[in-house]
Order: sequence, then structure tokens, then C-alpha cells
Amino acid sequence: MKKHAARLLAAIASGILFTAAHAAEEILIRNVHVFDGTGTARSRSTLDVLVADGTIRQIAATPIEVPAGATVIDGQGRTLMPGLIDAHWHSALVAPSQVDALTADTHYIALLAGKVADATLMRGFTTVRDMGGPTFGLRRAIESGVIAGPRIFPSGAMISQTGGHGDFRLPYEIPRANNAPLSHSERVGAAAIADGADEVLRRAREQLMLGATQLKLMAGGGVSSVYDPLDVTQYTVEELRAAVSAAENWGTYATVHAYTPRAIKAAIEAGVKSIEHGQLVDEETVKLMASKGIWWSLQPFLDDESANPRSGASRVKQLMVAAGTDRAYELAKKHGVQVAFGTDILFSGSLGGAQSGRLTTLTRWYTPGEVLKMATGDNARLIALAGERYPYPAPLGVVKEGALADLLLVDGDPTADLSLLDEPERTLVLIVKNGRIHKNLLGGVE
Repeated sequence: MKKHAARLLAAIASGILFTAAHAAEEILIRNVHVFDGTGTARSRSTLDVLVADGTIRQIAATPIEVPAGATVIDGQGRTLMPGLIDAHWHSALVAPSQVDALTADTHYIALLAGKVADATLMRGFTTVRDMGGPTFGLRRAIESGVIAGPRIFPSGAMISQTGGHGDFRLPYEIPRANNAPLSHSERVGAAAIADGADEVLRRAREQLMLGATQLKLMAGGGVSSVYDPLDVTQYTVEELRAAVSAAENWGTYATVHAYTPRAIKAAIEAGVKSIEHGQLVDEETVKLMASKGIWWSLQPFLDDESANPRSGASRVKQLMVAAGTDRAYELAKKHGVQVAFGTDILFSGSLGGAQSGRLTTLTRWYTPGEVLKMATGDNARLIALAGERYPYPAPLGVVKEGALADLLLVDGDPTADLSLLDEPERTLVLIVKNGRIHKNLLGGVE
């Protein structure tokens, strides 16, 4: 009872409330092989799945009686699976160029983000863990039905030290006087620059106040940022620990952007639960991650057509990261680290179409079934670390009775051929989120 009350309060604080209007459809999906998000293969026999009130009500090997008024869809032996989850997404920063992201009118950026949200859902990604950016309003618009899009677990502004990966101020703005106005990226909620444990604590608490489900800090150098080489370590253990403490006081966790062993070790010492990126890691640090149960949110950064567009010094750093990607996945597998799938598409000038391709790129290191498990049930376990800030009444990422009804019907068997998901406009014949049909190429009877 206390758990339910806590979830309800979290939903109210986030502007998320579940009503019959948001999940009114009853849907009976017949004759489907089920990939449930916990294994690596789909069911051998076909099943019936009943959706009601936004959740999966019943799964049966025998025909389920059709409820009055329900939509009935014959899957004809296709594969029913959980909606995909992207554990490292930037909803507001996917489409604009870097210049636009730093200078354009906020309404323009918000409208672009709305287009991205709809396109993301139509690629089958029904949930994203947003790793930094002004997305609280977008999340509210999606949850209240103003626009279509994935569920967003927002981090709010990326917390960065001066000269860190989240500091995009121009040189003439330095030094900043104590009474100087915030930079544009700080004002719009893309980044929060904080130095010293007290400042980090304040900025962390601000993001939690605004509805962050987890906190994101910059613990090391990055590719897209101007001032910081990849090898630099950012924040002291004490500064990182201040944010971790704020997150834990709110029943959730902190994660960090980091590539190098030194940055990752400092973050682990401070108590973070997840490392974003980490392509320059060494084996000793990977062993430490495994022993501590740290999540590794890895991205398949390769020097290929799906790479974020970069030039100049950023291009040099990008190539350094790409060179470490193969080894990072190999070490993660060797030592049994909990690996999450994320894409981290930034400043692409598009609606994020490379997202599907980055998922299928994982077959370079994993079987199709292992990839699907990572992008559904495993990512859902990472997201659930939000604890009391997890705002929903049921689990995500799985096809089981009582789970939230975020479902995809795939024309084929993606556990055998993951490339099917490269063409979502053709192969995703049904997309259901929260028990509502957002796409249906099969029709149905009522």
C-alpha cells in the first residue's frame, strides 16, 4: 500500500497520472510467437495476449474469450515483443545542429523535439532514458496526450564543472562574476554548471525538484565539447558524492559520462550506479565494475555512416572513442558486466533515424536475441533503479501478465534476424504504448 502511494505521489509530482482516458482500449492479439524480454528466443508455440487498462491482462496458449468491444488482431504467427528502450537518448538535442541547440529560439527546439518524439515511437522505441536536456515539458506533453512519443525518464540538465563536457560558454563569458546571468544552455535547462560540492548539491536538488528520475553528471572529457580533452577527469569524488547523496535522498541514483579508468573509478568510489560510454577503459576497471554491480551503458560508436557528424578536434576525439569500442564490448562480455543499450545521437540534423541502425550494429558482438533482451528487459532493469522516482504502476520491458502494455508486433522473427528492425515502417505492423494503438497495418475487428 505504501509503495502504491509513493508511486502515485511520484506521478503527481511529474505530471503523470493514469486515467481510463489514457488507456481505454481492450486489445486481443491472437496467434503470435512471444519474445518476453527476459530470454533470447521467442516462444515456440503461438499465444494469445489480452491488453486491458494499459497493462497485459492475460497470456494464454489456448484461445482467450473476446471481451465485448475489444479490438481483435490476428498476428498470423508474427512476433510480439516488448517496446524497445533506448537507455541513452537526448530528446531535445537529436535534431538541431550544435549551433542551433546553443542559440536557437527555444520554441523551435521544442517543436523539433516533438517531431523527434513521434518518429522515435514509430521506430518502436516506446521508452527512452533521457541523458540530459530540456525535456520536462516534452515529457508532460507526451504523458498528457498532447503529442505522441516514447515514455521519457528525464535527467534534466546535465551537471558539469567549469570547462567540463557540459560547458558550452564562449571564452568571452569567462570569468563569470558571481552576479553574472546564466548562459543560454543553463537558462533553457540543457546544462547546469556547478563547482564545489555545495553547488553540485544545489543543482542536483533543482533537477530532482523539476522531475528528474535520475541525475546525470559529467565526470570526464567528451567528444562534442570544446574545452576538455578525452583524458581529463572532471569533478572530485566529494563533488560527485554530493550529487549521489541528493539522488539517494530522493530514492533514485546518479549516472556519469566518463571514458577513462580514472574518471570511472572516481565515480564508482562516489557511489554512482551507471557509467555512460567508457570506451577508453582498462581491464582492471572493468573487473571493478563487475564486482560492484555497476551498469555499463555502452554505445556502439564506430566510424561508420551512423556516427554523429563531427569535424576538427571533435573528429579526432571521435576516432579515439571508435577505436576503443570493440575492446569495450569484449571486456564487458568477458567479465559479465551488466550492459545497457543506448544510442546517444546528438546534433544530427535529422529525426534520429540512425537509432534503429545502432541497435542492429550490436550483432557485431551479440546474437540477435541477446541484443533484444538488452534493449528491452535489461534496459528496463536499469531504468527501475529510479526507485521511488519510477512513476509507473507496473514494470516495463517485458511481455508478462501485469506488465505495462508497450508492445511491438514484428513481421518476422527478430530473434533470428535483427535487421528486420532496420525497416520499422515496413516490419513493425503494430505499435502499442500504454495499451493504446499508435500504428496498425493489420486492421482488426471489434
